[in-house]
Amino acid sequence: MLCLSATYLRAQDFSRYERTVFITEGDTLPYRILFPESFNSSKKYPVIFFLHGRGESGSNNEDQLRNGGSLFLKPEFRTTYPCIVIAPQCPADSYWSNVKISTDTAGKRHFSFRKKGKPTKAMRMLLGLVDRILEKPFVDSSQIYAGGLSMGGMGTFELLRRKQGVFAAAFAICGGDDPSNVKKYDDVSLWIFHGGKDDIVAPEFSEDIVRKLRKRNADLKFSLYPEANHNSWDPAFAEPDLMSWLFSKKRITPMEKSE
Repeated sequence: MLCLSATYLRAQDFSRYERTVFITEGDTLPYRILFPESFNSSKKYPVIFFLHGRGESGSNNEDQLRNGGSLFLKPEFRTTYPCIVIAPQCPADSYWSNVKISTDTAGKRHFSFRKKGKPTKAMRMLLGLVDRILEKPFVDSSQIYAGGLSMGGMGTFELLRRKQGVFAAAFAICGGDDPSNVKKYDDVSLWIFHGGKDDIVAPEFSEDIVRKLRKRNADLKFSLYPEANHNSWDPAFAEPDLMSWLFSKKRITPMEKSE
């Protein structure tokens, strides 16, 4: 019989993420929000926006926590890094990133990332949600972070370039973007992950971004897992330094710059 530890069971208790929705221009974006233990609204906290992959899209306000949601519930994380985690759910009829996707006769997907263009419905709502959260008095504007996997990794890059000057650091797992876009987020500390055998989103998408960012002397880490396929989020979330790296990054606020 499989025996699960109390710590593991607590980590899977997604009810700790409060259910809520963001409504803008007649559209609804479901999201879950995890507040730190002993939350005090008179204090200021870092915020992480976490973007799920395509398989977790929908409207049940649950599936977006399937891959990665338990990471932020671990007791050691909640004790060491008291923060607010925002996990929105992309509608099934939209996509985080403005990317053209086609499928060839062999069933292989091809991605064509846009350099410009309007945001998708999902991204438009996400941008509004970011603005709404940043208005809260308990948010530390110097420690705003983003991260995501697969479609969410693509969305992370797009979020960074559409919200320039907001994010201190981000992680993107098995995602992609048009490399010419990196100039819009080369001031953000980035840790990029990909599986060397990824047959859904080719590792070249991350590798091309990494090459461009390195030429621009960006603050960058890159982890390529040679034997991993598309689920490179498993080894990425197991990286012992991921959270300490993320929370070590801070953005200088306009007030600090003027002092």
